[in-house]
Formats: sequence, C-alpha cells, structure tokens
Amino acid sequence: MSTPSSIDLQIMWNRLIAVVEEQATTLIRTAFSTSVREAGDLSAGLFDRQGRMIAQAVTGTPGHVNAMAESVTHFVAEIGVQDIFEGDVLITNDPWMGTGHLHDITIVSPVFRKGTHIGYFACTAHVVDIGGRGFGPDGNEVFEEGLLIPIMKFAERGQVSKDLVRLIRANVRTPDQTVGDIYSLAACNEAGDRRLQAMLDEFGSDDIDALSEFIIETSRKATLAAIAKVPDGSFDHAMQVDGYDAPVDMQVRLDIKGDSLIADFAGTSGMSKFGVNCPEVYTRAYACYGLKCAIAPQVPNNTGSLEPFQITAPEGCILAAKRPAPVSVRHVMGHLVPDVVLGALHKALPNTVPAEGASALWNIQISARASDPASNLPRREILMFNSGGTGARPSHDGLSATAFPSGVSTMSVEATEHVGPITVWRKDLRAGSGGAGAQRGGLGQTIEIEAREGYDFYFNAMFDRVKNAARGRDGGSPGAAGKVELSDGTELPSKGRQLVKNGQRLRLSLPGGGGFGAASERPKDQVVADLKAGFITPEQAKSNYGYE
Repeated sequence: MSTPSSIDLQIMWNRLIAVVEEQATTLIRTAFSTSVREAGDLSAGLFDRQGRMIAQAVTGTPGHVNAMAESVTHFVAEIGVQDIFEGDVLITNDPWMGTGHLHDITIVSPVFRKGTHIGYFACTAHVVDIGGRGFGPDGNEVFEEGLLIPIMKFAERGQVSKDLVRLIRANVRTPDQTVGDIYSLAACNEAGDRRLQAMLDEFGSDDIDALSEFIIETSRKATLAAIAKVPDGSFDHAMQVDGYDAPVDMQVRLDIKGDSLIADFAGTSGMSKFGVNCPEVYTRAYACYGLKCAIAPQVPNNTGSLEPFQITAPEGCILAAKRPAPVSVRHVMGHLVPDVVLGALHKALPNTVPAEGASALWNIQISARASDPASNLPRREILMFNSGGTGARPSHDGLSATAFPSGVSTMSVEATEHVGPITVWRKDLRAGSGGAGAQRGGLGQTIEIEAREGYDFYFNAMFDRVKNAARGRDGGSPGAAGKVELSDGTELPSKGRQLVKNGQRLRLSLPGGGGFGAASERPKDQVVADLKAGFITPEQAKSNYGYE
C-alpha cells in the first residue's frame, strides 16, 4: 500500500473501533467472573509500539481504560522491546503499574506482522478473588490485600508459565475462576489480533505507525482546541466524603490558560491507614474522564486526547498513595474524583456539568459459609455491583440507579443468586432519594439480601455518601444519604467486614443524586408525574415543591 491518505486513515480508524469492540466482546463471552460477564467491569484497547493507546473499546470503565493507557508503557519499559517475542503474553496486577488495586489483572499481548513487532493489544478485568483479606477496605498494607503479580510473562513464545499458574492457584480462594479469567483476558487479545491482521490484509498495510500518528495527533489537536474555548482562570473546589475512620477532604484547583489545563489536588487529605487509598494513576484516570466528558466529549479517547489534561496530586495524599499503602477499594475515592473536578469546572462553565451524585459504586463482596461447619456445605464468594442516583443535569433530571462515572452495569439478581447461596428479596428504586430542584436528582435503590438455609455470610462494606450526601448545584437540594442496616433497623458501619447470620437480612439504601436549580422552578406537571410514579413522597411534594 502506498502512503495512506487522510480518507484511508479515517476509514481504518472506523474499522479499529470494530476491532477493539470484538476484543472486549470476546472477554465478556469467555470470562468466568460475573463482574465481567454481567457488569462489563473491563477494558480493552490497541496500542502502538511505543505503548500509546490508539483505540479503546466502548465497553469498559474509565478507571480501567485511562489507567491502562499509562500502564502499557510500564510493560514496555520493564520487559524491554528486545525481550518481547511473538506469542508472549505479559501480565501484572501491580496497583501502581496497572489500574490501582490487586483485583484488576492487566494482560498485554504484543502484535507481530510478518515477523515484525507492530504494537500491542491490552485488556484489564476485575477478578473475584486475589487472596489476602479479600475485596474490602480492612487491610493496613497492600501485602495484606492479596497476591501481587509484578510485570512479567504469563506466556513466552506461546508457552504458558506453569509455575506462575500454580502460584496463583495456591493463593486465591477461587482458583478456577481467577485463572480462567486470566486465560479469558489472553483470548480477548488474540481475538483483537486476528481482526487487526484481517484489516491490515484488506488495506495492504504491514504496520500501524501512520494510523497511530494520525489518530493521536488529530485527537490531541482537537482536545487542545476544546480546552482553549474554556475561560482562562483559576477555579477551586472542595468536597468532604466519608472515608473509613475519618472524613476525607478532597480539594482541587484548575488552572486554565489558553490550551493548557492543570488540575492540582493540593490540600487533599493524607493517606488513610485503611484500604481506601487511591494510587495516582487511578486519580488521573477519573480526573481526565470527568474533564474530558465536559470539555471534549466528541473527541475519541486515546493517548492524544488524554495527554493535554495535566493532573497532579501531592505524593502521600489519599489520591496519590505511596507503596505499600492499602488500596483494595481505591474505587471509592476514585469514583468521587469527577465530582470534585466538575465542581471546579462549573465555576468556569456554568450550566454545563451535573450536580454531585452517589458516584462511588456500592460494591459488596459476600463470603457465604456454612452456619454449621460440620455440614460441609461449600463456601462461595459473590460480588455484586450496585449504583445509586446520578446528579441532576442543567436541563435533565439525574439518572436513577445508574453507575456514573464508572459506567458499569448492575448484575442481574438472577445471575447473582446463581453464583452463591443468597436470596435478593428486594431491589427497587428508593422513593424520595433524589435531591429536589428544577431538575431532580436521580434515585438510589433499596436492596435486601439474605443467606439461604444452612448459610451465614460475611460481607465487606465499602460504601460512601452515608455521612456526606451528594450536594445539589445552583440551589438544588442534596440527595438522600445512604444507609447500611439490617432489615430490623439495626445500623451497621459503612466500611469493613461484618457478619450477617442466617435469618437476618442485610438492607442497603443507596444514596441519591443532588438536584440542579431551585425546586420552585420545577414545572408542576413534572412534580405531579414524579408523585404518581413514586419517585417522590407526598411529604416531599409539599415541603420541597409546594404541591398538595
């Protein structure tokens, strides 16, 4: 093929989206964990020889995708291009080199064409168990949180490391699931490779260098142009969230001048002794996501569109945790980062960003065990992803029970009950949990879970917005705070490992999103519709909206 024209490159770019989507679909179809199969807690993408992300699958989470955009360069530096061979499969779950905690395994597979190395496919997925204390915030060091796999080869020249597989199997509670998911990740990259090779055959090309340069540079220029449209200035914002044993203050300053944008988290609380700390790679991932959604939403997500957003946090703060800090539930702080940066951006671009939302997923890791150890009933590990309400937008209500910013889906009750001996008795929208406003905040949900006969269960609570509800914007009211309790009303802590005995039901009341604008400005017909649908209570209709 002669030097491709810009039209050729645009066509090839469009085809790449199909390539990486098939890569992600393969992972979903072959994964063992419900978090991947049902919730889409994964990422997949194509990278050039330098480790720069060219294209990402739409299926996936910003925390995985944007962190992986950095992590592939670590693989290239650690292994060295001279030691990367056809048939290799590279692996890590190092929180500081990957995507922020041990439960995420990243697999990188080099792409060769006619014997020449031309790029990489990479993917990440959350595995249900990686050993240690399990998926929860109680550890005091990363060493307690599970098995850390440094950047290394899972397979070399097509030969899987049997010793590594044995080591992993010996250190996790779910060896078949965990190792099975690693093979699924490798298979996902192989699927991407096959599709890419077919595409290159069709276009008569032997490399992706020109395509990579076209995509990255075009995206970078478009992003810089979008930033240049934001008013210059310094814009501060602060937000307090629950933390584990003490509240956490998040603080950011956006400095915008021309096409330069710097987000600095100076002033944010220091590290916690518990596993709510967040490595900076994950903070950058979600800060970039929040800013890009508001400023350059139409620009494809790749290295070129991410690099213009300069994100910094003081080393040793809770958003830039140092080794060997515990980081197991880093998503709790990470998912709240967009609320902070969007709060600052609101001062530069009014009527653009939503109010605060529940934001952090209400993940729950359940370990179901026999009430009577002599019964020999099998132990089961169950992971559920649950979402509260999003903040109201300037011209639309918030979304109910929707994961923003993570974007994952909620696992179905049927799939969850199939995995382990629990019954989900209730899972419905939480009436009145959305903050009042001209635009109403999205609703949280209420969930009740009970162990089946013969079982108790431990659960790892990793919930936020219990003491600090999502705030409204421009006169909107806050959403309802979350609650963790038994069905009899006994309150439980929002963080940490706890026991629910057979016959007891755990009840989770997920937080709602904040409202946008004064409630007095909400049209009466919308208030009536909300009341009829059960989104608000008669008391709220009267007290918040003056409707009787």
